[in-house]
This record gives sequence, C-alpha cells and structure tokens, in this order.
Amino acid sequence: MTNRRGSRGGAGKNSGRGSKVAYGKNRFGKTKGGKSGAGASILGSHVSVQRTLTVRLKRKKGRTNSQQRWLQRQLNDPYVSEAQRRGLRSRAAFKLMELDQRFELLKRGAKVIDLGAAPGGWSQVAIDVVGETGVVVGIDLSPVAPMEGVIFLEGDFLDPDAPDRLKRELGGLADVVLSDMAAATTGHAPSDHLKIVALAETAIDFAVTVLAPGGGFVAKVLQGGTERTLLTKLRQNFARVIHAKPESSRKESAELYVVAMGFRGVQEDESPK
Repeated sequence: MTNRRGSRGGAGKNSGRGSKVAYGKNRFGKTKGGKSGAGASILGSHVSVQRTLTVRLKRKKGRTNSQQRWLQRQLNDPYVSEAQRRGLRSRAAFKLMELDQRFELLKRGAKVIDLGAAPGGWSQVAIDVVGETGVVVGIDLSPVAPMEGVIFLEGDFLDPDAPDRLKRELGGLADVVLSDMAAATTGHAPSDHLKIVALAETAIDFAVTVLAPGGGFVAKVLQGGTERTLLTKLRQNFARVIHAKPESSRKESAELYVVAMGFRGVQEDESPK
C-alpha cells in the first residue's frame, strides 16, 4: 500500500499446520447465522490458511539477494496464495478481516474511509461487509483499479484538499476510518517508527473531524510503542484504545495496529467557529 504515506472473541488460534479465524460475513448480506444477500462472499466463511511444504527458488542470473529473498518469501507465504485463490487484491485483506472479527469494526450500511487504499485489499473487505447500503471511499497516491461499490480517489492524503475531497464523496459522517498508510522504510528503526507514527497522527487528526459518535479508527504503527502524543489524543477521543497484531501479519514484521473504538464526538470547544 503506497503513500508518502493506510462475532466477539479474539483472532483464531493456530490449528495444526494452518491458522484459522472465523469470519462469517457475506457480500451485501448479514453476518453469519443470518440470510445472505446478493451472493456468497469472496472472502469466504472464515480465514483458513494451510501451510505447505517449503518451495526452494533457484537463483537466476542478474537477480539481487534482496529480490531472491522477496520471491522466496512470496512463494512460501500461505496468505499470498490464499489471497490469490479467493480473488483478494492483497494478503493485507486478511489483516482487516482478523481485526474486524475481533473488534466488530465494520457493520452493514456503515460509511468507511480507507487511507492508503492501494491496491484495494482493505476496501474489498469493507465493501463486502457494509454492503450496497454502505459507502466506502479510499484514497492513495497510486491509482487503484475500479471496484464495484467503492469510490477511489487518486492523490496524496497529506495534500491540503484531500480531507475535503474525502468528506464530499462520503456524503456524511464516517463510522470507521481505516489507515494502512506506511512511509518508505529507511532501515533505521527509530526514523521509520517516527515517520509511521506521524502518518497515524495525521490520520487521527482527520478522523476526529469526520467520525460519527461511537465510530472506530484503525491505523498501522510499528512495534516499539505508539508515541505518547498519539495515544493521548486517542484516549481523549475514544472510549477504548488497543494495540493488536493480526496472525496474518508476518512474524518478522514490526508492524502492528492501534485500534480505537467508541468515538466520543467533537467537543463543543473543538467545534469549528
């Protein structure tokens, strides 16, 4: 995802050689146990990923070590193959599926904003849950292929006019603001941490202007702790703030997500004059 730049119970436990997270929502339909809507969900009734035997990739002349490692990882990543099998735009879709399963962020008819939307994996999950009565608007520096029911804006979320563009397309207050935005990494952990926290702070500054009371917020951060300013702001504005790392997040990755629920609403002294 590019940018200068985003039933109760926890994520499922490992089962045998695979991992499984119950996820029973159907595209344009109700949650599990209810009647389905326009059709079966491309997401499936659950996340169930079986780990297969390791594939050894032969080295090709001209391929760098980093390219070799990336290809090897992709070939042996069960979430990559499962995403392809289900027609998902990215393996990142599983992360939002797990977060939604655990925290019940998305609901039928909800209005959702997806920051750092490319290539569309999170928007794909969101529209699958909110259905035809909901609205999903995404923005990214990179163009995103059209998706039924989703409005994609091409542009930098950090541009001054981006928030107003998103609000116009949404047509009302948002129920959830999602941010999987990530800055290009430098390899210097403290610098990378500060950059991604700065993006999360920008996302929350926007979220508090567009969320409806009771709304939710999700943003990517890096392990090492969310900066005090960001946590203070979240706790002031939300009833519950939690850090979570989905099973589908690579174990070697330092990423995790801050999840805030129960938006308190804009205070009178914070309202525009």
